Amino acid sequence: MKVAITGATGFVGSRLIQRLHGKGDQIVVLTRNTAFAQKVFPSEAYANLEIVAYTPNASASWQSVIASCDSVVNLAGEPIGEGRWTPERKQEILNSRKLGTQKIVEAIVNANPKPTVLINASAIGYYGTSETATFDETSLSGNDFLAQVCQAWEAEARKAKDAGVRLVILRFGIVLGNGGALAKMIPPFKLFAGGPIGSGRQWFSWIHVDDLVNLILQALTKLEIEGVYNATAPNPVRMADLSQTLGRVMNRPSWLPVPAFAIEALLGDGAIVVLEGQQVIPKRTVETGFEYKYPNLQSALTQILT
Repeated sequence: MKVAITGATGFVGSRLIQRLHGKGDQIVVLTRNTAFAQKVFPSEAYANLEIVAYTPNASASWQSVIASCDSVVNLAGEPIGEGRWTPERKQEILNSRKLGTQKIVEAIVNANPKPTVLINASAIGYYGTSETATFDETSLSGNDFLAQVCQAWEAEARKAKDAGVRLVILRFGIVLGNGGALAKMIPPFKLFAGGPIGSGRQWFSWIHVDDLVNLILQALTKLEIEGVYNATAPNPVRMADLSQTLGRVMNRPSWLPVPAFAIEALLGDGAIVVLEGQQVIPKRTVETGFEYKYPNLQSALTQILT
């Protein structure tokens, strides 16, 4: 199999490439920073990997490489939890997903032959936030900024389906592993200053990075998998439970809450990412027969931290 991947140098993408490389698949990395990609994936270690410079928001010659690929995995997008959401930053978050996906789909539509499948990332922010509701893949979308971003993101991806390409949209929860959100939570616990963020009552719908990569690999190879799937573990927790479990695994106390106003002062509107959440159940994902290696938070954090 020959797979084109955007967002390849990121937390999830790099783990996915390690797995594809181990299986002997050919990989095309579409990246804005070829020098960085070459450091992450040195040619002596990744002989079956090709690095292609691309401009995610513009039609260009890079799109022609898609015609040689069997599959496309689109993971690219500006981080949403870093820095304040200024109007400019919000536009970057939206454009990186909407326009980036638009150009990937444009390449797929114009390819001859076309790839057989597009795996497109989305996020559980699609559902909006709630302390009381439970969401699955059939739930309606929310109406806040992140929900609007996800709607626009997925709408562009669906144009690949209109062109006859199998489409799988994975709505990512918070991905846990050696990086990402967890890397920002660990240092305070190491200093005996860890604790829940905000009220502690907000839901935290998560997935271990290895389960997410396995889910992507399943979506690439199982022809019957099509449509929207929640890429979350089957057992979401509240923030207070996350904090207690993290402290227990690290053998550290979880006693010093981070007040909401401190997060809001740091992140502005972006504080919604950590101060509000949603309880998301992977109903369709479980129905495919997917087997989680880490269905529970305790086992996931134990594997990551030990």
